[in-house]
Amino acid sequence: MCLLIGVNQLGFGAIVPVLPLYASSFDVSQAAIGSTIAVYGVARLMLGLPAGRLADWLGRRSVLALGGLVAAGGNLWCALATTFPELIVARFVAGAGAGLTLTAGIIVLADISTPARRGRVMAIYQGVFLFAVGIGPLPGGYLAQTWGLDVPFLVCGAASAVAALLGWFGISETRPDTSAQGTDQAGPLPYFQQLKQVLQPVGFRLVCSIGFINALVRTGGLFAIIPIVGTSRLGLSATEIGFSMAFGSIAGVLLTYPAGMLVDFFGRKAVIVPATVVTGIAFITFGLADDYFWFIVASGIWGIASSVSGAAPSAYAADISPTAYTATAMSSFRTLSDVGYVVGPILLGIIADEFGLTAPLFLGSCLLFAVALAFARFAPETLPFEKRHQEEKPREEKPGKEMPDPQK
Repeated sequence: MCLLIGVNQLGFGAIVPVLPLYASSFDVSQAAIGSTIAVYGVARLMLGLPAGRLADWLGRRSVLALGGLVAAGGNLWCALATTFPELIVARFVAGAGAGLTLTAGIIVLADISTPARRGRVMAIYQGVFLFAVGIGPLPGGYLAQTWGLDVPFLVCGAASAVAALLGWFGISETRPDTSAQGTDQAGPLPYFQQLKQVLQPVGFRLVCSIGFINALVRTGGLFAIIPIVGTSRLGLSATEIGFSMAFGSIAGVLLTYPAGMLVDFFGRKAVIVPATVVTGIAFITFGLADDYFWFIVASGIWGIASSVSGAAPSAYAADISPTAYTATAMSSFRTLSDVGYVVGPILLGIIADEFGLTAPLFLGSCLLFAVALAFARFAPETLPFEKRHQEEKPREEKPGKEMPDPQK
């Protein structure tokens, strides 16, 4: 799974510093540039819950393979787009593939991890994810500057195709075997009752809020606003912007596994709250940066905070969710978080058009501080102290067979 997500997100990261510049080549406004990111999030949002259902019906590996193929087609179409509306449609297709892949991936991790080591499992996966996204802008910026803005999209499409092959041929099926549940007279709950049960705990709703705000500021600020800040205010090239983002990723990946240990040994809240606050500080630093040095410093702060906080919300959501409804819970967590992917680029783009490029960065920081305070005050800890040092025997994966029901 780490190899799959690393290849997939390396391609995605290659287009991060290029997409705003590629969209602006169609001579559109900042809000329209934001819509190329938002439509990607719309597709992820629309496919999140269906991906969870498909993961239960068809199996996890089928959804991973399907997502890679759809994303490959969408990214190749982006490279060939001749008009801005065509680019929007192609981005939607690419986002649909990403929604399938990312949702199935987090479900697989929830399947194979146990509470005592879930933080470390999620940390390794998220570390690879964030490192690939962060290092991708370096080759992406170079490719764009050397051969054209469309080339990173071709690379992203090829990476998605490789991820599809890894999903089908490299991942064992982890879907629980629920056939024995047929002896239960009540049977499994209908889907919408499962969804209601999953969304009931206040902690689950708050961790989804953490995911929502982080996605909002990441896609609306880091992906859409900050590259424009670098080029228009600081005069940076695509390669320089890509280098700064890669630097932040490298700085953050060094702390990924230690952060996972903190999540397992001190609890989820002890990591989620301070990491969210530090992410807000990173965006304030981006807004105040007046030269390339401070731009790199802001990238480093953001990379460290993102890597540290990446595993904790997913582990928290998996902890607080009913084990029998893992696919429903994790797809809901991703879907509710992805609402920020849709809202962020458009909302912050409009604010940037009206009030300047720094205003949305400061707003994002305020939102991060507010949601961190709410989580600290109202969210319960999901890993009790007595369970933090237990070493549970991990469930075995048997290629070609489904995983047993974890509740049995």
